[in-house]
Amino acid sequence: MRAHAKRAVELRRRVGEILDHGVGAEHASRLVDRVLIGLILLNIVGVVLESVPEIDARWHAAFVAIEIVSLVVFSAEYGLRIWTAPENALTRALSPWQARRRYMTSMVGIVDLLAVLPFWFIFAVPEDLRVVLIFRVVRFLKLTRYSPGMRSLLDALYNERRALAACLVVFFGATLFAAVLMYLAERHIQPDRLGTIPDAIWWAVVTLGTIGYGDVVPVTALGKLIAGATVLMAMAMVAMPVGIIATAFAEEIHRRDFVVTWGMVARVPLFAGLDAAAIADIMRFLRAQTVDAGDVIVRVGDPAHSMYFIARGAVDIDLKGRHITLGVGHFFGEIALLRRAHRSATVTALTRADLLVLDGGDLRRLMDRDPRLADRIHEVVRERVGADIVGKRGDLVGEEIAQGQERTPAKE
Repeated sequence: MRAHAKRAVELRRRVGEILDHGVGAEHASRLVDRVLIGLILLNIVGVVLESVPEIDARWHAAFVAIEIVSLVVFSAEYGLRIWTAPENALTRALSPWQARRRYMTSMVGIVDLLAVLPFWFIFAVPEDLRVVLIFRVVRFLKLTRYSPGMRSLLDALYNERRALAACLVVFFGATLFAAVLMYLAERHIQPDRLGTIPDAIWWAVVTLGTIGYGDVVPVTALGKLIAGATVLMAMAMVAMPVGIIATAFAEEIHRRDFVVTWGMVARVPLFAGLDAAAIADIMRFLRAQTVDAGDVIVRVGDPAHSMYFIARGAVDIDLKGRHITLGVGHFFGEIALLRRAHRSATVTALTRADLLVLDGGDLRRLMDRDPRLADRIHEVVRERVGADIVGKRGDLVGEEIAQGQERTPAKE
């Protein structure tokens, strides 16, 4: 029984890694994500096209097949996510029941449930109420799980919820104020359109919302003056939430990129052991570089004067016929910052890639300004230069590798 329970726990951990982008299951996790994203998009297209009678009459069987497959896949996904909830890093400290309840009551858990719940309504509602299936479009919200940009936007909206609520209060106040003024100015001239405050509120809403249907317009001079002021006020009403959301979204993206960059810099052996202030200083000197697929980043024989962090994409390292592929989070060239030498390999972008580059000159300025960093660099020079080898965590400097090969026999 113990062996069986251990295998069950291991299987649950493995499934959890695949569903939640585990490091040990990157390929399988990406494959599952792509299948689910494709199925979600296929569902949205199906829901839209199914509303066209001519298309539905011709492809009804295909739409039903898509829905059945979606039901099976999304129901299985929801069940697996409940089962693997205790393996999630955010809920690992909780008991299995608490972890599962946390997932089921979370926003993503509710969206996952709503993605399958409408279909089951078929068996519970009369035939004429099956229009509830149109709520299948809620599956579109599942894309937020697979899009960092959409998650960042939702986080920005949540962080600014109080400011946005204040904008909503101001909008309702402006609507009521404009409606009352227009009612007083036009109630006798247009009693059928602006004879009551609710009628005037409709005019104020469409005007402040910059919709301006034109079905209700003022005819008096005072009414036109009020309408002009309302239109000017509408510009401010629109600009306020747009500005708040844009600023919050930009800050969220910057904060996410900062965390990712921090993680990449902190993993470099050269910078291991440095405190937060030293790593923050290094990050200020990083510059961005974007390369297209096929572009040569460094060429064999080039002077080694900088190191590179891969923020997006993948690169190929051609080391005398031996090819090494590095992806997001990896780096190369750290030993080149310690000495001037020449590259022993050619690095080519396999896909469009975003790189963060740290020049040796910038590092030397950091060393002059921060004695702690300088001490760390000199320590690494003594430990690694001449003994480092080319690899996923090493540099591509031929001169240093040659020196290492020459020094190895002497040490023995």
